[in-house]
Amino acid sequence: MKTKRIAILGSTGSIGTQALEVVRENRELFQVSVLTAQNNVDLLAAQALEFKPKQVVIGDESHLDKLRVLLQGSGITVSTGSAALNEVVCLPEVEIVLTALVGFAGLEPTLSAIQAGKDIALANKETLVVAGDLVMRMAKKHGVRILPVDSEHSAIFQCLVGEESNPIEKVYLTASGGPFRGKDREFLAQVSKDQALKHPNWVMGAKITIDSASLMNKGLEVIEAKWLFDLAADQIDVIVHPQSIVHSLVQFQDGSMKAQLGLPDMKLPIQYALAYPERIANQFPRFNFLDYPELTFEQPDLDSFRNLDLAFEALKRGGNMPCIINAANEVVVAEFLKDRVGFLQMSEVIEECMQRVPYVTQPNLEDYLQTDFETRLLAQQIVTSTKE
Repeated sequence: MKTKRIAILGSTGSIGTQALEVVRENRELFQVSVLTAQNNVDLLAAQALEFKPKQVVIGDESHLDKLRVLLQGSGITVSTGSAALNEVVCLPEVEIVLTALVGFAGLEPTLSAIQAGKDIALANKETLVVAGDLVMRMAKKHGVRILPVDSEHSAIFQCLVGEESNPIEKVYLTASGGPFRGKDREFLAQVSKDQALKHPNWVMGAKITIDSASLMNKGLEVIEAKWLFDLAADQIDVIVHPQSIVHSLVQFQDGSMKAQLGLPDMKLPIQYALAYPERIANQFPRFNFLDYPELTFEQPDLDSFRNLDLAFEALKRGGNMPCIINAANEVVVAEFLKDRVGFLQMSEVIEECMQRVPYVTQPNLEDYLQTDFETRLLAQQIVTSTKE
């Protein structure tokens, strides 16, 4: 395998730091060309000095001067802002772009990278949730591979290797159930952000951890799976699997099923996407069946965790509806983390936005941008009005 040159968007977050761990253990296989972060200037500078990329981008312009001082004399080019982000992914020394940004912010740089013919290791599920049709059409046009990094989608992707001529009957996305599995609405009405941030199996950023607790993360993954694997809504199901060992399953037209198993460690799907189509050796901890004498599965509770149902509704309606649900969710999660909205209220705000934001059946990029703007404004207004 020849050395791959990588741009890591969101290098200071959970996925970004784990990606750099993979690079650190495989320096002969991977070379970092670009690193970007939004605010964590100290960690970004430390990463840049260790991995020596050509360029770094800090999203928040107020940190630019500090970053320049920290990297003075390193020969690394420093820039800031969204325009710089869209430019660095197009650099000739970049072959694959790992998009580990959080939320809607990942869409435009991913589109820029696709237009420049770069393969995408996709850890930013919101890109396909918001504009899956546009992204996949553009990827096909430019001959770009979209390689999933989410553990569930990576599992499906791995199960489909060698099965190109065999139609999928159904895919099953597994969910841990989060910290509130088995709890009823009365309990959920009182939960705090500290409780919601305690995921039983995975260590993730705050936003995705809250999404996991509310099952919105699984809802977004359902929409993402539709675009990644060209599926209809009735070909996708969700099953709660508390041990997080079976990362997802594929059922084929003859009824046989394939599953991908492993310990809950994001470094494995990250490494698989970066090295694809090859598998490379590693020293990650190995799964032992004797440590898990029981693997259990159960139906999700859609009455208590309504976000999953709302996501399926958005998928079935299509158009800009997934964009609406994503934007509203980003707002309410941020407000929940500030103790300004309750756990169950998040679903209520999202549903109201789905009812009130103008529906567009065949949106273009401008429609997505306008929908995102309008939905965020409305969601914020709804939250504010409920506090008064």
